[in-house]
Amino acid sequence: MKNNNLTLILVFIISISGYSQNFEKEFDLLLSKDYPTSGTGASALVAINGNVIYKKAFGKSNLELGVDMSVNSVFEIGSMSKQFTAVSILMLAEQGKLKLDDEITKYIKNYPTHGHKITIHHLLSHTSGIGSFTRSDEWYNNRNLDWTKEEYLNLFKKLPMHSAPGEKYRYSNTGYVLLGAIIEEVSNKTYPEFIHENIFKPLGMKNSFYISSSKIIKNRASGYDNPKDLIDEDFNENETVRGEIIKLSQFDGGGSILSTVDDIFLWNRAIRNNKLISEESKIKAFTNYQLINGQHTNYGYGWVINEIHTATSIEHNGGTFGFRSNSIYLPNKDVFVVVLTNRTFSDPDYLSTKIAAIAMNRPFKEVDNNNINVDPVFLGTYEFDDGSSR
Repeated sequence: MKNNNLTLILVFIISISGYSQNFEKEFDLLLSKDYPTSGTGASALVAINGNVIYKKAFGKSNLELGVDMSVNSVFEIGSMSKQFTAVSILMLAEQGKLKLDDEITKYIKNYPTHGHKITIHHLLSHTSGIGSFTRSDEWYNNRNLDWTKEEYLNLFKKLPMHSAPGEKYRYSNTGYVLLGAIIEEVSNKTYPEFIHENIFKPLGMKNSFYISSSKIIKNRASGYDNPKDLIDEDFNENETVRGEIIKLSQFDGGGSILSTVDDIFLWNRAIRNNKLISEESKIKAFTNYQLINGQHTNYGYGWVINEIHTATSIEHNGGTFGFRSNSIYLPNKDVFVVVLTNRTFSDPDYLSTKIAAIAMNRPFKEVDNNNINVDPVFLGTYEFDDGSSR
């Protein structure tokens, strides 16, 4: 038996080594092209069957000081934080402290629903009909202010409903901040206290934090942006500038977490292995929900439901003023990819998708960009819900 076990262990080690050797050059080529040594950087991790086969960092964590990026670098992960909020809600539901079909006014008193029944499910799945505050001029023009919870909720109450609940899918940061408020109401803890005590600490996520602009956080990467939207004649349009520092704690349940690739991998394994929520709750989180008309939203609870080469993918990206992030999980292949970057003018979604395809031995065909005809009507700058633009 001992000899048989030793043989199995050796075969396992050799197979993992084979994975790493086969993919390392391809992953290096993809990442180094976008994140050269002298520029802003990224940290990436790839795992197959729960085993890390690739983990590297590229570029700089801090351009001014010339600090290299590290696999231990801490990034703002933006809307990837929504996963943590959704799981927190599901944890509270399993404890019997709330129900997903509860109306939000049960926990957030006097919230204007305009005659509609808006439930926790609607907030989780972005089908509430409540507009996103990040599209509000009032918030954007005052984004650097230290808003109180009451001021924030008063802003939300002014937002118009763009549809009846369940009628349309529309990504809403407001919905997830409201979920953060519900977590606080039900648990009698602040949102950062709840996620630290119930997620970070039990999972050993020692390098994950609730965002703070003043706290000293070891290995924190600096964020960078492109000045194209800044009105300053001293800037070259292709120049890199420091990312704007805003009060991201305003986002609470919508995008307020800092983390590393290793900690995000710990998070992935915890969800896969039902360490925090049951299999039943995980299925709810990974369900591709439908609107009233039967159309699928391609969103679950805190995760986007997609596919890569017909393989189901559970993923989410994120963006703040200086950072971009994306993670992809292929549950049927047990392939996990996370790419975290410290610049907004970056596309970790594209890179992580290509990496995931390579990891399951189905790479995308290369396209000759020089021979693509683009209709000029589609050329321009497009703004996304997380504040980023392309």
